[in-house]
Amino acid sequence: MRTRNSILLAALAVAIGAVLPALPARAEQVVRYGISMADIPLTTGQPDRGAGAYQFTAYTIYDPLVAWEMDVSDRPGKLVPGLATEWKVDDKDKTKWRFTLRQGVKFHDGSDFNADAVIWNLDKVLNDKTPQFDKRQSAQVKTRLPSVASYAKIDDSTIEITTKTVDSFFPYQMLWFLVSSPAQYEKVGKDWDKFASQPSGTGPFKLTKLVPRELAELSKNEDYWNKKRIPKVDKLILIPMPEALTRTNALLAGQVDLIETPAPDAVPQLKSAGMRIVDNITPHVWNYHLSVLPGSPWTDVRLRKALNLAIDRDAVVGLMNGLAKPAKGQVDPSSPWFGKPTFELKYDVAAAKKLVEEAGYSKQKPLKATFIIAQGGTGQMLSLPMNEFLQQSFKEIGVDVDFKVVELETLYTHWRKGAADEMNAGITSNNIAYVTSDPLYAIVRFFHSGQIAPVGVNWGGYKNPKVDALIDEAKQTFDSTKQDELLAQAHSLIVDDAVLVWVVHDTNPHALSPKIKKFVQAQHWFQDLTTIGVE
Repeated sequence: MRTRNSILLAALAVAIGAVLPALPARAEQVVRYGISMADIPLTTGQPDRGAGAYQFTAYTIYDPLVAWEMDVSDRPGKLVPGLATEWKVDDKDKTKWRFTLRQGVKFHDGSDFNADAVIWNLDKVLNDKTPQFDKRQSAQVKTRLPSVASYAKIDDSTIEITTKTVDSFFPYQMLWFLVSSPAQYEKVGKDWDKFASQPSGTGPFKLTKLVPRELAELSKNEDYWNKKRIPKVDKLILIPMPEALTRTNALLAGQVDLIETPAPDAVPQLKSAGMRIVDNITPHVWNYHLSVLPGSPWTDVRLRKALNLAIDRDAVVGLMNGLAKPAKGQVDPSSPWFGKPTFELKYDVAAAKKLVEEAGYSKQKPLKATFIIAQGGTGQMLSLPMNEFLQQSFKEIGVDVDFKVVELETLYTHWRKGAADEMNAGITSNNIAYVTSDPLYAIVRFFHSGQIAPVGVNWGGYKNPKVDALIDEAKQTFDSTKQDELLAQAHSLIVDDAVLVWVVHDTNPHALSPKIKKFVQAQHWFQDLTTIGVE
């Protein structure tokens, strides 16, 4: 009887199937993202093309030990556990930090994440005597890990990192260190070029297609360990589009679904076409690093102040159609690190001209200088239009600036080498814009004399013993209130010294087609692309 019933049920199922149409399979959800880079950033673990690249080929394919909270938009994010579930400094020796590693995590190739993998990756970028050392990846991250003295495996789930000196800000450095699969490196013949097209990390996306300068296809990692960050789309296709107008037209034509940094003058057209403009408070500054090495005109503080006073920052914001905020220093006045500088960054052409004349120059006898700038790229905003506007502003006060225009990654190489390097001969300013979200990135690595390039990115060789002392004391204390007070005092001195030419803070705008229903715009230069959704 049971056999007969089974036959009848099977026949009934076939009959129903013949009458009812098959339910359609869920359509694959694919999002195309026009990014402001000339090429896909490096995919081997440590991306090139600056901090902005981390959202594209770092925090998608890979994970750091210490992560940044990126799924909130109404407040600044904070440090959160990544591949390390916790980290703490040794009470007896505050140069030693222990990281407890997350258990049960797999790389995309199926191999295990563990302490051996972390040590192997630290060697990959910090130890040029090891076979896996990759000069290209090391160049991207070594200056972001300036405090690391040594590291060791304690057990399979614990590593210890020793810093050169006591450094309470050290966990912020670990945001930049990503972990690649040692097993996959072996599988592809110990070849980082081959690894780039077949990478393996632990991240929420897997790279499934790479065409240099054309696209990177990222596919959802269904087995990702952090269920909160499972991607909301099946595939995310990154398409390099370095020109703002090209990106904007591609969005209007339906060739992409969202873009970063739309052309500001096209914002009304985008809105009328149903696109949504999303931006947010962003810890980021667009500036000129000035060389203060012997022979540079910018050793004269009067000329540094003159450049800062020559800029109509409200007009620059207007050039950006409101998608920027005038800078008053390295950080915004709302930051706890702003302090009380006595030199005010304002538009005062008369005062700027007077300072230039005191230094021996004028419109009739102009100071001539060469600045190196990028043609474009994530974080550089509207690089060429902004630089051309400022070039004219400086000309008005008797400073004639000539630009050496290069691709963004080339500019980063000039930046990391420092003003004293021969490759920067004849260049007295570097126009790299960057994130200022934490003490290391806002203050320490740009203004401490121990961070003069190539150790850090104190590009111009700035030295102020008072600033050094304040930063050193801040690194020694683990009291966040005291840290803020000390950094504020340091920032006040830095602004009073007019170390840089600060122009505007970016708001990191994105333009979204009606297809994009979900996207969390974090208050950071890092964005979490797993938050992009179409339903």
